[in-house]
Amino acid sequence: MALVVAAGVVVLLARWLVGAAPVRDFLVSYPGEYPLPDGVPAGFPAWLQWQHFFNAFFIVLIIRSGWQVRRQTRPPAFWTRKRPGGRKISLTLWFHQSLDLLWLLNGVVFVVLLFATSQWARLVPTSWAVFPNAISALLQYVSLDWPTENGWVNYNSLQQLMYFAVVFLAAPLAAITGARMSGIWPKNATRLNRIYPIELARALHFPAMLFFVFFVIVHVALVFATGALRNLNHMYSGSDEVNWAGFGIFVASLAVMAGAWIAARPVVLAPLASLTGRVSAR
Repeated sequence: MALVVAAGVVVLLARWLVGAAPVRDFLVSYPGEYPLPDGVPAGFPAWLQWQHFFNAFFIVLIIRSGWQVRRQTRPPAFWTRKRPGGRKISLTLWFHQSLDLLWLLNGVVFVVLLFATSQWARLVPTSWAVFPNAISALLQYVSLDWPTENGWVNYNSLQQLMYFAVVFLAAPLAAITGARMSGIWPKNATRLNRIYPIELARALHFPAMLFFVFFVIVHVALVFATGALRNLNHMYSGSDEVNWAGFGIFVASLAVMAGAWIAARPVVLAPLASLTGRVSAR
């Protein structure tokens, strides 16, 4: 109840602000977005649609397995690398780290294709105007007088900053901190370990996961609140039309994720893990 009251107060305050003459002038000068550089095409290519699906697929399972690793006290099984001296880890941690590698590979492909095409300008700010426009977009969202959505052509500045943060800040942070806690990190690198202690990695890794949870919830909510059929068509069917094609593909992708979520059990994971190491009960 307190959260609802607080949210109501914030909305009323925002509506009062946008009604003030100086703020109205600010919103006119900075409507919430700035023009993209010349040559950036409208729409989303097929590779970006696939990248979006794989990214969503991996991140959902990474969050699930990461939470299990954090909460698990009695692992159902363990995995040990085949080579001599391999470290024994829980089967759940093996699954989490395997997903991390696939997610990182997908991310590398995404970034390479992003900068090999003009799509990078959608996510990387190219003008200082991004900041006042992001403030404008935030005021419009909070006041419930939402900025005009036209993601097929250009994201608003708040979206651009958030997507930039996800791709170029949060994802590398999650990767760097995860690598520090994994078996690939050199144990005997005394100076490196002193510069980058594992306690720091642990302190940052969990908040990074919470950031992704927050982002996914807000992102999906806004997709549906700002024109679900059109938005889903943008990313899932490569179309700016308003029909049910993208929604159908979206539902199919959810079914695949749900199937993977259900299948991610020791009886399924153990045979997969045994391909790269030895699986044991203890």
